Amino acid sequence: MSIDVSSLTIARAAEHLRQREFSAKELAEACLDRIAATDDEVHAFLSLTADEARAQAAAADERLRRGEPLSLLDGIPLALKDVFLTRGVRTTAGSKILESFVPPYDASTVSRLRRQGAVFLGKTNLDEFAMGSSTENSAFGASRNPWSLDRVPGGSSGGSAVAVAAGQCLGSLGTDTGGSIRLPAAYCGIVGLKPTYGRVSRYGIVAYASSLDQVGPFALDVRDAAILLEALAGHDPLDATSAPRDVPAYAGLLDGDLRNVRLGVPREYFAEGMQPEVESSVREAISVLESLGATVEPVSLPHTGYAIATYYLIATAEASSNLARYDGIRYGRRARGPGNLLEVYRRSREEGFGAEVKRRIMLGTYALSAGYYDAYYGKAQRVRTLIRRDFDAAFERCDVLAAPTAPTTAFALGEKVDDPLTMYLSDVLTISVNLAGLPGLSVPCGVDASGLPIGLQLIGRPFGEPDLLRVGHAYQQASDWHARRPPLGGKR
Repeated sequence: MSIDVSSLTIARAAEHLRQREFSAKELAEACLDRIAATDDEVHAFLSLTADEARAQAAAADERLRRGEPLSLLDGIPLALKDVFLTRGVRTTAGSKILESFVPPYDASTVSRLRRQGAVFLGKTNLDEFAMGSSTENSAFGASRNPWSLDRVPGGSSGGSAVAVAAGQCLGSLGTDTGGSIRLPAAYCGIVGLKPTYGRVSRYGIVAYASSLDQVGPFALDVRDAAILLEALAGHDPLDATSAPRDVPAYAGLLDGDLRNVRLGVPREYFAEGMQPEVESSVREAISVLESLGATVEPVSLPHTGYAIATYYLIATAEASSNLARYDGIRYGRRARGPGNLLEVYRRSREEGFGAEVKRRIMLGTYALSAGYYDAYYGKAQRVRTLIRRDFDAAFERCDVLAAPTAPTTAFALGEKVDDPLTMYLSDVLTISVNLAGLPGLSVPCGVDASGLPIGLQLIGRPFGEPDLLRVGHAYQQASDWHARRPPLGGKR
């Protein structure tokens, strides 16, 4: 049978599977066909695992035939950002230095999804080692925004966002270090959730900045994001930063009732230079939430102006440390021909890393160097504490904060690649959330004059995902921005 996967949600697909309206194998084939028809245009995938997907789908159909109790993800086709270790499947992190790396084990999140019966279609494109805001830093070519193929999809998890927006899969996983889930979600007109630091295991994820990285889902709507988060969340003894907290039934908490919700609007997140259509769309979305019963008041996060500098000291310092393991000796690319060990190190890293990764390693190494540690890295950590305290004060008065996800809609491919500082400013409204370890959700709330999506960012207190999801779901019940599809492959 013919299945239109371009607007099929996880929740609806699970219902169709249980009612035997189509099989998991038919659903997987429909997604693989959609990838074949569209990926030459958008370049969402780095690797396809079609044979594995078909085998997993057949196993899901057999469970269904036997009448076994099934999770909502059983038989659901998903995609994984290519930083998730996958047993027997190439994992590149978008870098030539890992171009041929095949891990011997799964990331904890991948193992959880396997147990839930998910179907894995493949690994998606990203900025190299998750360092970027546009997916243009991939060693394997840029991904393209399905709403306008001359625009970026955001980064670093651009391929994962594109795969969902283009209807190639029903959901995907990304990582968010400074906005790398929320920014692509906003640019591509879908839902992206960055959970609280420690809510989802990082074990088996190729690390960028270990105190900032967090795994999260992309989906077409908030209910699907809740379903994915419930499957991913929970304590993992293999991750020392994993929080030993119970996992709520997130999808069951989406009651649409906002009468007791206090919504804060940070003054600093509506700064001069913001695209006017972004501000007007986000303020209109806040008005919708107010009409649904939320109380709205302004709040202040006074240290927001220091977030970019703080982030790029902490993140690059941690990247410098994490990427020291790629030396051409233990695994990954090894340069041919060097005659001594030092030359092996130097040539392997020179050939294997791209320009942006080298830039961040050098920045981080400098920040950690003798005589500069306290002046840079140490001071950045102290400012990070001040940023977290700003949020603590705001959450004494509010339950959720509402703001734009990005100051503009998606910019043109090539527009910022030669100006790193301008590129870094793309994350100006998302970075503070990572520095404070908070959850953040981006939901579509409008389009600009060119038809490019605009994202509303909702920010919660630590482990406040239920509040974020409830507010985001209520907004989607009162709007239809999330139901619009890009004009890719003749479908809108």
